[in-house]
Amino acid sequence: MDDSIHPFPYDPFQQRAIAVIDRGSSLFVAAPTGSGKTVLADYVIERSLARGQRVIYTAPIKALSNQKFRDFTARHGERVGILTGDVTINPTAPLVIMTTEIYRNTLLENVERLSAYAWIIFDEIHYLDDPERGTVWEEAILFTPPHINLLCLSATIPNVEELAQWIRRVHQRPVEVVEETHRPVPLTVLFQCQNEILDTPQELKRSGYAGHDDWRRLRHPPRDGRHRQLFARANRLDRLIRELQERDRLPCIFFTFGRRRAEELAWELAAFPLIGEAERGPLRTIFNELCAKYQLTHDRTAQALSQLIDRGIGFHHAGMLPTVKEVLERCFASRLMKLIVTTETFALGVNMPARSVVLDTVKKRRGEGFELLHRRQFLQMAGRAGRRGMDQAGFVYVRVNPQHVSHPEILHLIHGQPEPVHSRFNTTYATLLNLYRRHGRALLDVFPKTLYYAQTSGARRQLGLELMQRKLDLLSAMGYLTKTGLTPKGEFGSWVYGYELLLTELYTDGRLGELDATALGVLMVAVVYEPRPGGLPPKSHHLGKRLAALCREPIQRVHKEEGRWKISPKTKAPSYHLAHAIEAWMGQAPFERLLKLCDVDEGEIVRYFRMAVQLLRQLSEIPAGEPRLRVTAEKAMRRINRDVIDAEAQLRLG
Repeated sequence: MDDSIHPFPYDPFQQRAIAVIDRGSSLFVAAPTGSGKTVLADYVIERSLARGQRVIYTAPIKALSNQKFRDFTARHGERVGILTGDVTINPTAPLVIMTTEIYRNTLLENVERLSAYAWIIFDEIHYLDDPERGTVWEEAILFTPPHINLLCLSATIPNVEELAQWIRRVHQRPVEVVEETHRPVPLTVLFQCQNEILDTPQELKRSGYAGHDDWRRLRHPPRDGRHRQLFARANRLDRLIRELQERDRLPCIFFTFGRRRAEELAWELAAFPLIGEAERGPLRTIFNELCAKYQLTHDRTAQALSQLIDRGIGFHHAGMLPTVKEVLERCFASRLMKLIVTTETFALGVNMPARSVVLDTVKKRRGEGFELLHRRQFLQMAGRAGRRGMDQAGFVYVRVNPQHVSHPEILHLIHGQPEPVHSRFNTTYATLLNLYRRHGRALLDVFPKTLYYAQTSGARRQLGLELMQRKLDLLSAMGYLTKTGLTPKGEFGSWVYGYELLLTELYTDGRLGELDATALGVLMVAVVYEPRPGGLPPKSHHLGKRLAALCREPIQRVHKEEGRWKISPKTKAPSYHLAHAIEAWMGQAPFERLLKLCDVDEGEIVRYFRMAVQLLRQLSEIPAGEPRLRVTAEKAMRRINRDVIDAEAQLRLG
């Protein structure tokens, strides 16, 4: 292997892993964030390409897929491709980056396409535990053919051996485990409490908690009648910024858990300029050049951000345009931007070098209340501090309000065991239809091979099997399959992951094919859109009303059958919150106008429009679909997928 790939000697755990790869064995690596797991992916890719073999690289989020595409293309040029549903570039390349969903779908629909691949790299494989998408990782591992070796890269988890043992049993192949607990760049955790910077948990208890474990227990008067309620002094930003500047601990990623909060904090921090004239000029040049490149010179968010840029500050969250986020990421990667306030998605593998990390709070909203962060979430964010080859050490500042969180909870967050990864197996109707085409009712033999089966027993295990059986019974009752195979209805449904039943019922009723391109586009956005809990109802819309009436009976039919077969959660009904916006966009309206037509952040608009494009692409490619629908879907897709929505055009800009 070319010594120039990495400018540093390999650590012992990397050497052990490379020896396993050289033996041609599958491998599961669990190591702290920032310890150098990516080196192993690089090694597999370099080794495979040198031997004329093909490699697939999967990532949990599209931003990470895009970043990897750029990184690998810089080194390997035309030998790199990407397939993410809304981007298709060089799909037959020897190294292809895919979302895990695309890889799973390929395994189910046309596994022969993968016959020439030697390795699959699963990055951030602890995503198996994700409540919504974890089942995709499980299915992807489950159905990987035996000729493809697996490289599974995970953050620190306590049950890595259990997961490896599951893969060994399912695939009847050796899977070696390499675990690493040491981090090459050591982390120091400090606390801001009572507006002081405290260096140790002991000092935190003594000075921050006034010697008590839990202030919440002190709010009620003791038996002697004296009230002992304590009050915390506010943690001021000026104190924290002074600490970071004076101790040379910038650049810093400042994590918080709300989009509005991220913006508010950034503007509050603007009172403390973090760069001087020598860095302001070069940073402003980078920002302006990137804005021009991505056609953001007149974008209102970019214009507002320019004021923060001059202070060395930025903010970043999912509600922003992808191009604006791209500009911010590149500015921060230059290390000229000294602080970025961001939500936790920034911690998911996107390689942004920082010396310090700040956690604005250790609790985040879940459902109706607030819960302590998971230890794994804490490690993921904290692990962004201190980058190898750049910093001697990393620093994590935890902002603590003793009225909201107990001292033992803080100790658990800092020193506790990370949560084990648990199966989230819950096959979609489309997955079952694809398996039924190949195996018939014998597809139920897949269940004992699942991680869910391995991690459960007794009644829980039986419930999992019965849910699969009930879904098959529903598909049979609704005419998607017979004893001999899939019906035409089932063939159609097998292509439409996540939205199978409603779209197939509309298609079978002859209603989907009757829609024009605009109506089909509005419907697809309504199908993918997830309203925020407690959000405003959709504004009245003529086409939305007509489509809602069109869908009413089919969705009731689906819900009735799901109720009958005790399947939950039920298929989501369409939500028409973006109907005005998508109709205007398909009529060539400028993007800025859409913000006046809905109560949704611009980044969310882009996300849902891109999801609709992905769904329309599926409809345009369905072999079982009627030609008229395929043509209309293609037309609708072209009208939506332009300018800021066109993810492929953005990626091709480099």
